[in-house]
Amino acid sequence: MFSIGEFARHGQVSVRMLRHYDAIGLLRPERVDDWTGYRWYTADQLPRLNRIVTLKDLGFRLEQVRTMLDDKVSVSELRSMLTLRRAELETEIDQRRAGLAQIEARLQIIEREGAMPTDEVLIKQVPAVRVAELTAVADSFEPEAIGPVIGPLFDQLIAQLEQAGIKPIGPSIAYYEDAPSGGIACHAAFPVADDVTRGGDLAIVDLPGIEQAATLVHRGPMDGVMPTSQALAQWMDAHGYKSAGYSRELYLNYGMGDPDTWRTELQEPVKS
Repeated sequence: MFSIGEFARHGQVSVRMLRHYDAIGLLRPERVDDWTGYRWYTADQLPRLNRIVTLKDLGFRLEQVRTMLDDKVSVSELRSMLTLRRAELETEIDQRRAGLAQIEARLQIIEREGAMPTDEVLIKQVPAVRVAELTAVADSFEPEAIGPVIGPLFDQLIAQLEQAGIKPIGPSIAYYEDAPSGGIACHAAFPVADDVTRGGDLAIVDLPGIEQAATLVHRGPMDGVMPTSQALAQWMDAHGYKSAGYSRELYLNYGMGDPDTWRTELQEPVKS
């Protein structure tokens, strides 16, 4: 048998927690010394302790844990619960990381106020191009809404291009429109040859050119694009240009190697 301290150490819980489980009848000691009141546990009680801790970490109240243990939740059921909870936590972590990235981007903007480099902005014509694309709708144009939509779209697009035997002929493009039913239609696209007319489940469309676009190259991952986007907006305003639509993103070098080397050209339609 193990003393309460030894059992706590083997179960990696606190003595205080074991006393609480005893008090509420969730995990009774195997034996309590009548004279000293010392609690004694056996190794056979570790599986029940493991289930208690697991279910509690999954978010269940201790009253619910008691019911589930009395109903003898199977290992496979616990595994399913853990898998679901892990996916939820991973999503939460991704969301928090995205939020931190946006905070960092805002701080960079604040730090660079009045000193944002805009000498690299170019006004140019963007030619029309045939693309294979996939489309999905985001709730808004905020980075935290766009990112979880456009990223998986490109993963699906690459897989479907390979399946269809279609070889891209240029860097990937993301472009955006107001969705008819609300939200933002996000298009993930790759340029393809003019003789490509079918691509399985992919849409093959002729993406119109932009007669006049203000362009600026963003350096680094797109979760930090906000300072570049606002620098472009400041340049446009200072030089008498008005936005004529959502900015396109031409991924010149993206997703491979050192993120500091990634380059994306923002192409915003403008009018004088």
